[in-house]
Amino acid sequence: MNRWDGKTRGTLAGYKIFLFFINFLGIGFAYQLLRVVTFYYYLFAAKPRKVLLDFYRNTLNFSEAKARKLTRQNFYIFGQTLVDRAAFLLGKDKQFSHTFENENYLVDIRNAGKGGILLSAHLGNWETAGNLLKGRITPAINIVMLDAEVQNIKKFMDLSTGGSRFKVIAIKNDLSHIISIRNALNNNEFVAIHADRYLDGAKFIEFDFLGKIARFPYGPFVIASKFDAPVTFVFATKNGKYSYHLSATLPITTKMKPEEIGRLYVAELERKIGQYPEQWFNYFNFFEQ
Repeated sequence: MNRWDGKTRGTLAGYKIFLFFINFLGIGFAYQLLRVVTFYYYLFAAKPRKVLLDFYRNTLNFSEAKARKLTRQNFYIFGQTLVDRAAFLLGKDKQFSHTFENENYLVDIRNAGKGGILLSAHLGNWETAGNLLKGRITPAINIVMLDAEVQNIKKFMDLSTGGSRFKVIAIKNDLSHIISIRNALNNNEFVAIHADRYLDGAKFIEFDFLGKIARFPYGPFVIASKFDAPVTFVFATKNGKYSYHLSATLPITTKMKPEEIGRLYVAELERKIGQYPEQWFNYFNFFEQ
């Protein structure tokens, strides 16, 4: 099945090269190098190119020319988000600026004292969002994720940059991550979860998404439903060379079923894709059953 396998793509040599250029030649130079790298990727990475072209042509109904342009932009901007992530971790974030739509919603969540659940997606740059939020609104951001990165790359990034500025709650078969989520919320911390990808064998839920039936992971919506904490949908999209646009939705503070939260989430995700189609970073057939 042509679905996500939970692993981050990339080689150790590639990370080393870009960390070197960011450190010694600057972010702008790394962006220029990306133009060459991502154009090569566009030419020869047949599977993700085919998936994106199909998404833009047959789901968003763009013309062939528009679909090809968006696909090239997608590869390039995705590369930029990886460079930006490394730049933040290297302490070279002073070049960046951001705006925050509805920042007061997160302030209200913090002031309520119950922690908060932030549902997001692989659209834009979620890690940079976490780095921007940490220390500004809350002292602790927890990211719930599969710890499936290639270990030598993860180790090199940690040694070279000091690691991420937020906590990682790894999803485990023994469900110990549920306890970690509960503890974080009890400490009035934010817990961020991607709600747009599931692994084969995991429980899923189907929604009408962009005019087609798509499967979403059931777990994030169950977590959002079961814990006594406000829920909001948060995204961070690149809206300039060195700038980001962060947004949050009106917090859900009443008890809702997982299916109800899921429908609201899908509607917001559709809206964001309409605004930033070039930043949809899912390189597999999202609608494959």
